[in-house]
Amino acid sequence: MMRKTPLILLGAAAGAALTLLATQPRLAFVGASARAAAGADTYRQLNLFGDVFERVRADYVEKPDDGKLIESAVNGMLNALDPHSSYMDAKSFRDMQVQTRGEFGGLGIEVTMEDGLVKVVAPIDDTPAAKAGVMAGDIITHLDDEPVQGLTLNQAVDKMRGPVNTKIRLKIMRKGQDKPVDVSIVRDIIRVRSVRSSVEGGEIGYIRITQFNEQTTDGLKKALTDLSAQIPPEKLKGFVVDLRNNPGGLLDQAISVSDAFLERGEIVSTRGRNAEETQRFNARAGDLIHGKSLIVLINGGSASASEIVAGALQDHKRATVIGTRSFGKGSVQTIIPLGSGNGALRLTTARYFTPSGRSIQAKGISPDIEVIQDVPEELKVRTESKGEAALRGHLKAEGQEETGSQSYIPPDPKDDKALTMAYDLLRGTRVNAAFPPNPKAAVPN
Repeated sequence: MMRKTPLILLGAAAGAALTLLATQPRLAFVGASARAAAGADTYRQLNLFGDVFERVRADYVEKPDDGKLIESAVNGMLNALDPHSSYMDAKSFRDMQVQTRGEFGGLGIEVTMEDGLVKVVAPIDDTPAAKAGVMAGDIITHLDDEPVQGLTLNQAVDKMRGPVNTKIRLKIMRKGQDKPVDVSIVRDIIRVRSVRSSVEGGEIGYIRITQFNEQTTDGLKKALTDLSAQIPPEKLKGFVVDLRNNPGGLLDQAISVSDAFLERGEIVSTRGRNAEETQRFNARAGDLIHGKSLIVLINGGSASASEIVAGALQDHKRATVIGTRSFGKGSVQTIIPLGSGNGALRLTTARYFTPSGRSIQAKGISPDIEVIQDVPEELKVRTESKGEAALRGHLKAEGQEETGSQSYIPPDPKDDKALTMAYDLLRGTRVNAAFPPNPKAAVPN
């Protein structure tokens, strides 16, 4: 029987990547007696579950919640498979959909929690919050006259989000003002900026991709257009694409971001349990930067969709990859909705492979040029990514597994050794055999 419109998911963090993909019917050629024996054994095990469930309901010291028992049993079954298979309840499923769409009804502010209150990190340009005069550093104390104190950050964010064209009142404490400021804001569609860009020294385009959601490819194209308008062609040295600490995202966005810099060839393939489920995704003609030099930055926090991009550009010798080894999350999860109000199943269904046939599962992408950052002593423990290979129950690698990779990015770009290396190579003030890459040594097209 064919399953209907499951979703395929990539990402090291919960709720990272998904894209629509219909699976093929599966044919089983097993003898009737073998099928009957397997079925009988399965039903004996299900009867065991039923017996335990009824005994817990009847004899546990306190009356349990039947729904929570079932949900815990389902989660236990999925968690026993690998670290990325799980059950999402209805709210978690909705949150994942919001994350991957990259847009929601809200106010347009980046916030954090400080001393039990919500602090504005920054308003997002051209959003209702920015137009209403919300400022960085503002402390939000009340939402619709209800105190924020006691709420978690997620609970406060949920209250600020809501249907477009609905109103919310914020009470704000602002530095330099004795009395609270009351602000009334009408919610609008907010698009998460997964791509940011800037010009370095009037000659290099810097592009930071923080996640792969539905807005990412459009954001990349806009960034390239803006950078090309700011840098005269005769001065342009090349581009840096920063994928460090990017946990992943939508498979189709990883493919289209890779395609933006490639003229031809395979980008990635996915291989499931059965050979007929193998899929290959290829680039279409049209390098958006017209062969200009390209450097990709990765580290131990670059996972899944980020690794697809880095691996494709590395295999095709289109970019030089700089930094530290990536996370090593090389599996694909399929999101299967379970009906109205029942959430969804996140199930590992395939591995993905780079154009040269590399599986990066529990290995990661090794950079062409390794650059280790100087890390403050107090941060050294917190800035080392153990990677996929350190996760309990992970899918085993083909061959030697790799664990541990630096994931620290210095807050001041002047201290960022990987970024400095990239700029120096593009300017020609530093030389390395890996830059520029040699297209003749690339994966055959």
